[in-house]
Amino acid sequence: MHGPGDHGFVPVLIEIARERGVSGYIGDGANRWPAVHRLDTARLYRLALEQAPAGSVLHAVAESVPTREIAERIGQGLGLPVVSVARTDAEQHFGWMGVFWGLDAPASSALTQARFGWHPTEPGLLEDLDQRHYFEQPQPATV
Repeated sequence: MHGPGDHGFVPVLIEIARERGVSGYIGDGANRWPAVHRLDTARLYRLALEQAPAGSVLHAVAESVPTREIAERIGQGLGLPVVSVARTDAEQHFGWMGVFWGLDAPASSALTQARFGWHPTEPGLLEDLDQRHYFEQPQPATV
């Protein structure tokens, strides 16, 4: 999930880029990252509570984004170069995040959308990264 207030994977990738001085992707960066805006997820959660029979499986995915494109947006947002990291160096570069960042995870919510009439309407991940809220650093409190 992504959106203002996100404390998940995207902020971790941004912090890694800040620490390393480069925004990286693994290999050719064609592996896909499933993404959905927090507000779209919230709407689906409400629909699930109201309409889904017990035991239903719903899939809240708006898009699958190539990791290279995400790394490029992070690099733009931070003013850093974008680099390919060899798969053999992923753990050293990304730490624990390298395992997830290297996965190809194409996903679809087509069945969920058809069954429950849910359709993502919020900005996609790349658009969200263009909004700058991910790159704003909290200011220290003044006394």
